[in-house]
Amino acid sequence: MRLKADLLLFMVAVIWGTAFVTQGIAGQYHVAYLFNGVSFMLAALILIPFIPRGMKIAKSQWAWMLVAGVILFVATATQQVGIFYTKVANAGFLTSLYAVFTPFLLWIGFREKPHRLDIIAVMLAAVGAFFLSTAGRFEVHKGDALEVIGSIFWALHFVVLGKFASKFESVSFASGHFFISGFLNFGVGLFAENLNMLTPLPLLGAVLYRAALSIGIGYTLQVWGQKHTPPTDAALILGLEAVFAVIAGWIALGQSLLPIQIMGCVIIFVAVLISQAKGWSKIEHDHLVEGR
Repeated sequence: MRLKADLLLFMVAVIWGTAFVTQGIAGQYHVAYLFNGVSFMLAALILIPFIPRGMKIAKSQWAWMLVAGVILFVATATQQVGIFYTKVANAGFLTSLYAVFTPFLLWIGFREKPHRLDIIAVMLAAVGAFFLSTAGRFEVHKGDALEVIGSIFWALHFVVLGKFASKFESVSFASGHFFISGFLNFGVGLFAENLNMLTPLPLLGAVLYRAALSIGIGYTLQVWGQKHTPPTDAALILGLEAVFAVIAGWIALGQSLLPIQIMGCVIIFVAVLISQAKGWSKIEHDHLVEGR
């Protein structure tokens, strides 16, 4: 069962990584909010048939779906607008910084002191992000800065889901806060963009891929997979999303990186691994305790 779960999570990482290409396509057409809005609202509709029949949604769930939806709106908006000004590879790896930022948000919000490895991970991630964004020059690109800001909101989204969404039925919560995020994106898009921007066939294909596979199926597989494999396994496997984003961007969009930027990617990936390493030591400690 665990092997099957790991394989499914690997599939999710491939889906999410390649989905950055769909965002890159939307970036080429300079459409962000409408693209996000339609994608997330469509994904919310796809999940509705999987919600248990007859269940009643409590007021507290509505409240946290609203909070999570607003956070997801900011995360997706900054991520997609950032892709206007940067490469898919940059977006993928800089977004993965959420794993590094999460412990510090838990510290600020819940007084959960970060592990010493988190400090090391942050320093490494800063170096890696600098190399990736600037190619060694003292110039931070607008798109990369937006991706970093977005990764902070992805981390906040992760914290809210972990601390509060876990108390509610998962599919209904996902569908609800996806719709809220999509509705907010779409609302902004009606003022900032033009509906005709969604008509190109490649863009419609990108919307369908992202809604059905990346958000709809990807989320469903993630939920099932994480129930049958340790959290550290899940985090490390899903972290491969950034690697597949680089590969997909190179193959599908012809986007390449300089050697120093590849070094930055490697450093960021190592930082993410280090940020998860404390989980390995905890599992090893638990096994030792159980064996006594």
